[in-house]
Amino acid sequence: MIPKITVGSGGTYGLITYLYGPGKANEHTDQHMVASWNGFAPDPGPHADREALAKLARQLDLPVKSLPRAQRPKTTIWHCSVRAASDDRQLTDDEWAGIARRIVNAAGIAPEGDTKACRWVAVRHAPDHIHIAATLIREDGRTARRNFDKRAVQAEARAIEKDFGLRELHPGDGTAVKRATSAERHKADRRGLERPVRDQLRDNVRRALAGAATEEEFFRRLTAQGIRINKRLAPSGDVIGFSVALPGDRNRDQQPIWFSGSKLAPDLSLPRIRKRLATTTLFPDDPAEATPHAGPARARRTGTATTAQALGTLDDSDDEAVADQLVGVGEVLDALAQTAPSNTRAELREAARSFERATRFHVQAGNRHNRALRRAARDLVRSGPALGKGEEGAATAMFLSLLITAAVMAAHWHAARGHAQQAAAAHQTANHLRAAYQAAAGTSVASMRERGQSLPAAARHQASEALYAVLPDQVARIQAEPNWPALVATLAEARQAGHDPATLIHRAVGERTLDTADSLTDVLLWRLRRHADLPAAPTYARQRPRHNPSPSPAAAGLPLPLQAPARRR
Repeated sequence: MIPKITVGSGGTYGLITYLYGPGKANEHTDQHMVASWNGFAPDPGPHADREALAKLARQLDLPVKSLPRAQRPKTTIWHCSVRAASDDRQLTDDEWAGIARRIVNAAGIAPEGDTKACRWVAVRHAPDHIHIAATLIREDGRTARRNFDKRAVQAEARAIEKDFGLRELHPGDGTAVKRATSAERHKADRRGLERPVRDQLRDNVRRALAGAATEEEFFRRLTAQGIRINKRLAPSGDVIGFSVALPGDRNRDQQPIWFSGSKLAPDLSLPRIRKRLATTTLFPDDPAEATPHAGPARARRTGTATTAQALGTLDDSDDEAVADQLVGVGEVLDALAQTAPSNTRAELREAARSFERATRFHVQAGNRHNRALRRAARDLVRSGPALGKGEEGAATAMFLSLLITAAVMAAHWHAARGHAQQAAAAHQTANHLRAAYQAAAGTSVASMRERGQSLPAAARHQASEALYAVLPDQVARIQAEPNWPALVATLAEARQAGHDPATLIHRAVGERTLDTADSLTDVLLWRLRRHADLPAAPTYARQRPRHNPSPSPAAAGLPLPLQAPARRR
């Protein structure tokens, strides 16, 4: 349940007219009152005329109008929308009335049992939400005391969710981005857009920022995506801010609708973007910049190694270092999503959107510890789109296997510090990454599994011995997993390449705990292939079916049988 509070000045006629009107996109239906301050306020109904609306507004405004004009406060109107989650059951009018009373009580608008409290009404014009309109002057002429009303109402909403058996949301900490308004959502529906313009522009800006080296490159990438840019200039001509607009998104005056970076997200303001770019000083002076761009497979292998090294920071007690690495992982996800093949693109975009919430908490990233991750994001973007098969597809699966671990570790780190929304976002990221991994890994793992099944029993015995030397308590579980033959094939390849399997397994296990792995086999085989520098998508020669033919007479030392002469026609 999501409450949203706004305040205003003047009378309530405009607000009442909106609540009982058709809405900005004719989305309001069956407009009616479910509760009021006295239980019998006049309800204008779904087809209200001006007089009925004015009558209700006059009654609401009476305590305000009773004060001399000079004594009236600047803020006189309190408005709170209360929306149920999309998967909640449909509440009755009586249930919404009880919710409205609990909200105004928590906010200090109308404390329970206070006969001199403020006047208010609750209006329902959609199945999933209500609006509470109130004036802030009490019946006794005093101004309502609503100290920290937003925080109190949010806490009451969490209690309402439990009491009514609704979906329980996580308490906020004030670091979330501004949600798209109902008008923006309806406009997106009318235009056939997948997401509201505000959300779509936020994605565009983050993709342009992923791995960008300079401010000029950032703006160039935005332009390449077809986004309109309006730079705000100081009298000196210096750029001091920017706004973006989606082509075709215009207001009633046919003017573009601009969103500043800070309105999209706090960390997307130009000063914050400059801080991220300046502290990494990315790559113009880097000698590696002069080398040819890595291909998609190599960029993914390098990104996997870089991310594996960065995960050690998530065990660190330095919150700023963790914040930096989370921002870096977020950029890697943004870069991976925009270069992903079609079979993983949708899930990776959702993963990047979810993880963006996990990067924002009360510790602001200083971006002093994520240079390597930002470089990995840059390499991914510069390497171009990857194929969904062969070495590129398998390298994507290898990368995703590690990113799942990163998301789970981020969730545990946030949960340990009481960051409920960030932990939930990281868990959601892991779910999207698991779905993308299944799509990316199918062909390559199936090939490894088939190879392992064709190997002799001695290879499986050697693999079991190596595992028992390092993971004696996990051998039975690993051998029971469906991809155990793929791990056997990987260990056989590693042995053939000159590696000691037990030593290699010890290195793979020491890199990161396996406690959070869904499949020990999958996690191990990709770590082993990375540490042994084996191809992500190995190419196996076709094996002849194994059989034991009878030895020829000559091989057995027996005389050759006499051949019958050929018959003549």
